[in-house]
Amino acid sequence: MTTQKPCILLGAPVQDGAGRLGCDMGPSAFRTAGLVGELQNLGYRVEDRGNIVPPAPREVRHANGAIKALPETVAWTEALSEAAFQASAEGMPIFIGGDHSLSAGSMTGLARRAAEDGREFFVLWLDSHPDFHTLDTTTSGNLHGIPMAYATGLEGFEGYFPPVVSPVKPQNVCMMGIRSVDPAERAALAVAGVTVHDMRAIDENGVAPLLDAFLKRVAAADGLLHVSLDVDFLDPGIAPGVGTTVPGGATFREAHLIMEMLHDSGLVTSLDLVELNPFLDERGRTALLMVDLVASLMGRRVLDRPTQSYRHIAKVG
Repeated sequence: MTTQKPCILLGAPVQDGAGRLGCDMGPSAFRTAGLVGELQNLGYRVEDRGNIVPPAPREVRHANGAIKALPETVAWTEALSEAAFQASAEGMPIFIGGDHSLSAGSMTGLARRAAEDGREFFVLWLDSHPDFHTLDTTTSGNLHGIPMAYATGLEGFEGYFPPVVSPVKPQNVCMMGIRSVDPAERAALAVAGVTVHDMRAIDENGVAPLLDAFLKRVAAADGLLHVSLDVDFLDPGIAPGVGTTVPGGATFREAHLIMEMLHDSGLVTSLDLVELNPFLDERGRTALLMVDLVASLMGRRVLDRPTQSYRHIAKVG
């Protein structure tokens, strides 16, 4: 991460994938919580391009009767994928949502850009859920549960969602904080090749060695790293403003350590901030914490200390 290219804020007020109202207020809450000012204070140029507007939904139906808001989610995916592809050529895109269905668009657009640039694309997925359902396997019908399956090219989206030009390689995905997995997702993950660190793994090993191993892989490939941060990655005791609270999430210090390590790596090129529901928050508490975490990711520190260069390790290792 450098100050040479701007941070490009792209609001994605999508709530159609979440199954309840409120996530559409997320972009405004992030702005109100001071996201722009924090980035500017750290020396970054910031371009806030406002909120993305999707095209009018077209009629799309699926045999799975549980699915909700399929036309709307498809429209958002189309718009976000194109916005991601364009913005990633100009700076560091930061998608402020909005429910996690937005990542179906952000990841596919970013992966397409990486492929055109001849670079490997990696994703760090910080979430309590793997979001690895297909249109056939979802039982809730809430499409914030499908973006990773779609972006990695699983079958079942053809004819409904836009074709995935450059699927994300499952072996280039690392999930951390997972603690709520449906049976169909468990079965799909077992054969996909995704690295999954659930909360037990974090409890047993700590976040540092798990993340360190992944960052070394990204650096060795000279890869581009996208971070998708879901509010419910965090423990609901510190981040209540989310519609899918799952007890036992990351602590304040674990979350900040991950962000600090990501900054030290110099590998992060794009970011999703998702599932903030201000209607469920407590006086902006969750929005402020998320902005605080972004500041750590972008370089805010308490003390200056020597840090290891992952790119140097990749070159000499």
